[in-house]
Parts: sequence; structure tokens; C-alpha cells
Amino acid sequence: MQTDFLQQINTRAWGLPPVKLSILRLDLLNELGVGNKLFKLKYNLQQARDERKQSLLSFGGAWSNHIYALAALGKTEGFKTIGIIRGEPAHGLTPMLEDAQRWGMELHFVGRQEYRQRNEAGYLQQLHERFPESFIIPEGAANELGTKGCSEIVGLLDRLDNGYQVLVCACGTGSTFAGLVSAARADKKLIGVSVLKGLEGLESAVEKAVDQTPLGQVCQWQIKHGYHHGGYAKVSPELKAFMLEFEKRHGIPLDPVYTNKLMYALFEMIKNSEFQLNQRIVAIHSGGLQGRRGFDWLPGYF
Repeated sequence: MQTDFLQQINTRAWGLPPVKLSILRLDLLNELGVGNKLFKLKYNLQQARDERKQSLLSFGGAWSNHIYALAALGKTEGFKTIGIIRGEPAHGLTPMLEDAQRWGMELHFVGRQEYRQRNEAGYLQQLHERFPESFIIPEGAANELGTKGCSEIVGLLDRLDNGYQVLVCACGTGSTFAGLVSAARADKKLIGVSVLKGLEGLESAVEKAVDQTPLGQVCQWQIKHGYHHGGYAKVSPELKAFMLEFEKRHGIPLDPVYTNKLMYALFEMIKNSEFQLNQRIVAIHSGGLQGRRGFDWLPGYF
């Protein structure tokens, strides 16, 4: 196992209280940088094979990391892929959708009203009838199979460093965090940082994972909701300045939507003495660097 996947960050250089902070670089696990989606899609693809499906169908926006990863992994694993995309093709394809199309994904653009139906049984049935050879995966692979895959991130981390005390990750749908909670030992503390505004319901997704965990093995966990900086993909001036300074000091590229908000929140928590001195903390870099192309103030890195 390459030790480069776990990189240390010197918090004292920022004038912060001393903790032992490392970043788990999931963005380095795959040459296409699919990050945590490698885990979220693992068992979804396996189930599609078991059902002898020829294609994978899922949902996302014009800058969706999930759509990007599905197209990339689908091509690698020999599946056709279909994307139900929120938006209008007349606006042009983003670099993310250009990548997906280049990897063979069939793009179907729908309006916001239709897109809101993506989790409704009737709409899903229509898609089953329209694309009978497709295995349908929810947006973000936010299902039990996605959570099961993300539980294996804990095993990866334990092989690299099983002495950490706190594990921190960004939360979108909450399925990655739910997988971590379901697999973490009882002596670990897990903290999720929500990148969306007004999604206190994330806790319910985690609770479902906890229900499937053997009694007595549940770790301590919480989700922080105060670091969204205005909402999904919103970047405040403070967040922008932090990201540029962090990358300058440490040479680790972040994505603006998830990992940057995670690291900003974590540094604020360290500054506010929410951790014990010299406590061993691991932050998960979930990938998504391809999304940097949507922010013209950022160098590419990808």
C-alpha cells in the first residue's frame, strides 16, 4: 500500500493548536480521479453484472462528479452508460459532460420539473420501460450498495494508520459518511461536514447505517451544518482565500465543492479547540478535482 495516500499536514504552520492531522488522498487511487465514487459505485456495478444488465443509468447536473465517474468506470468495466442530466443542451456541454460523452455516455437532458421526479417510483418505472437493459443508480449512488462500498474506506484507512482517533469527511447525500459510520470501530469519532444548505435530514441517512451495525459497535458521530458558505458549490471570499493559501502551503489540490469546505471547517474546529492537543485526525479527500474547471480563478491541476 502506497504511503502517499496518507499525507500529513502541519497545523502549527497556521498558528493553530497542535494536532496530528493527515489527509487520506482518495483522489490518488484512480488515474481519472474519481475518488470516493470508486467505492460508491463498486457494488452498484457488481449488482448490474449479477442482473446481466448491459448499461448503467443515473442522474446528475452539468458538473456532476457522479456522472463523470459513472461514465469513466462504466467504460472501464464494459457497460454502456446513460445520464439523465438536469439542464438544457442549448447551453453547451461542460467539460465534465464532454468527458462523459467522450467515454460513450448517452446524455438525455430534462427540465427541473422532470428532474425532481428522479426518486419517484412511477418515474423510475417509466425509465425501466424505456431503458429495459439498464441498471438504474440513484443520484450520487446514494443507496445501500453505495453505502456498503464506502464502508470499505475504513478498511483502507486502517491498513494505512489504525491509530487515528477522529475521521472527518464532507457530506453531500450522506451515503459516504453513512458507510464510514457503519464500519468504524466504537473507539473512533466521526465528523461529517455538510456542503449543502438546510439539509439537517442528513442524520437520517446515517441512522439507517447505524441500524445495520452490530449492537455495541457504533462509533460516536455528528454532522456539522454551519460550513456550507451559502449552499452547494457556493464559494465565499473566505473560502476562496483559504483554498489558495492551503494549496500554496501544502501542494495538495482541493476541490471547491467538497474537500475545500471540509478543510476550512476542520481548521476552524482546530482553532476553536474542539479537539484535544495532539489528537490524531484524518480528513478524507474525496476527489472531484475535475470540477475545478468550473472555477476560472483556479489553476487546473487536472
